Amino acid sequence: MRKNNKLNIFKLIKTCIIFVVSISCNKNITSSDFYLGGEIINPSSSYVNFYYNNIKLDSILLDDENKFFKKIENLTPGIYRIEHLPESQYIIVENGDSIWIRVNVEDFQESLSFSGRGSSKNNFLIDILNYDDFEYEYLSQFYIEESDRFRKVIDSLMYEKINLWNKLDNSINQKKLSNNITFSSIKYNYYNKLERYALLRGSNWTDDMRNSFFSYRKDINLNDSDLSLFDPYITYLMNYFNEKTLDSGKIYINEKNKTDFNIRKLLIIDSQIKDNLLKNNLARATAIEEILNFKNNDSHDEFIDYYSYVNTSEKYLNEITQLYNDINKMQKGKILPNVEFIDFQGNITSSSDELKGSKTLIYFWSQSQMNHYRRTIRRVDELKSRFPEYRFVGICIQPYTDMVSQAQNILNLDLLNQYSFNDFEKSSKNWVLTFLNKTIIIDEKTNILDGFSNLFTNEVEEILYKN
Repeated sequence: MRKNNKLNIFKLIKTCIIFVVSISCNKNITSSDFYLGGEIINPSSSYVNFYYNNIKLDSILLDDENKFFKKIENLTPGIYRIEHLPESQYIIVENGDSIWIRVNVEDFQESLSFSGRGSSKNNFLIDILNYDDFEYEYLSQFYIEESDRFRKVIDSLMYEKINLWNKLDNSINQKKLSNNITFSSIKYNYYNKLERYALLRGSNWTDDMRNSFFSYRKDINLNDSDLSLFDPYITYLMNYFNEKTLDSGKIYINEKNKTDFNIRKLLIIDSQIKDNLLKNNLARATAIEEILNFKNNDSHDEFIDYYSYVNTSEKYLNEITQLYNDINKMQKGKILPNVEFIDFQGNITSSSDELKGSKTLIYFWSQSQMNHYRRTIRRVDELKSRFPEYRFVGICIQPYTDMVSQAQNILNLDLLNQYSFNDFEKSSKNWVLTFLNKTIIIDEKTNILDGFSNLFTNEVEEILYKN
C-alpha cells in the first residue's frame, strides 16, 4: 500500500489548500442565484450543459479561449450535473455558491477541479471518486477472502476516508445538505462494495452469517430525499435491491439478466421506496438495465407494462419507450438509421451515403479516451487481416478537432474510413450507442447484420464469419 500512502499525502495537501481558499471566501450569502464558469482544456464539444434530474437546464457556449460563464437564477439547493460531452460530473449547489471549473478533457476525472464558493465540497466528491478508482485493483484481490476479512478491509478504507471528511467538516461551515451528501459519498461507496460482495459470495450464507455481515444496514436510510439524484446512493440501492430480489441459493450472475428478476425488483422497489423522485430514478435505472439487455427484447413489452405501473414520471416513461423503439430499429434486417457524419475534410455528410457499397464493421472511439482508441485500432487491424472483404469504419463520437487529426496522423489511418458524429446526442440515441466497445455490422445496402456486438469479444468474429 506504499503507493496508496503517497496518494493520501497528495490528496491531504490538496484538500488542505482548498480549505484555506474556501475559508477566506466563506461569507453568509443566501442568494438563490448560482454562478457557473470555467475553462475546458482540449474541449471535445462546444458547450457545457447543466442538468437537474436528467433535464437540461442550460447549455453554455465556450468562447474563443474555451472558457464559459453563466448566471443561473432561482436554483433550488440540491445535486446537479455538469456535462461536457461525452463526460459528466455531479455537483452540489447551495445558496450563494459560485463555482469555477477547470478540466483537461484528455484526463477528465483526474484533472477536474473546482474553485470559488462551494468548491471544497465538490472537490471532496472528486477526491472520493479518484480514491475509488485507485483502490479498485487493490480491492479486487479481496473478493476471494472470507466475509469477515473482506468486511475488515472495507471498514479500514472507510475509516481512512471518514478521517478526511472530519477534516473537511471541521474546516468549513458545511450546511446540512452538503454535510449529508459529502459523508454519503463515502458511506454508500463502501457499503455498495459490501452489497456487491454479498451478491457474489453470499448465496448460501446462513441466517447468522447474513445478520453479522449486513449489520451496517441499520445505518441505511432507504428514503433519503436529499440523495434522490446522487449516483453513489442510487448505485448502492440498486445493489441492495438486487440482493433483496435474489432468491436464496440462486447465483446472481445467472439471475440478473432475466426479465422476471427485474420485474420482481421493480415491485420490491415500489413497496419499500416512498419518495417519488427516488422511486422513479431507481425504476428508471432498472428499466435501462433491462431494456439494454438486447437478448430479452421479446419480453420487454411485458416489462414496460410493469414499469408503467411503478413509475410516475411521464418524462421517464417516454424516455424508456423511446429507447425500446430505438433498439427495435437496430435489429437485424432493419436499415441502419441515418445520422450526420463529418468527414476528415470537415464536410457534413450522411451515414446512408457514406456507408453504402460494401459490408462494413463500424467501431467507435473518443478523443477523451486515447488509450482505448489505440487498443481499438490494434483490434481492428487484427480483424482486417482475417476479414479483408469487410470495410472497417471508425466514428469519433465528438466533432473533429486538431487533436483528433493529429492522433489519426500518428496512427497512420486511412482517413477515407474515418468520420465523426456531427451531433453526438442525437446520433448516439439513434444508434443506441451506450458503450465505446460497441460495433455495428451492415451489408452493402446498409441493412443491419448485427447492431449490438462488442469489438473485443469472440462474438464479433463469429458474426463476421457467418455473414
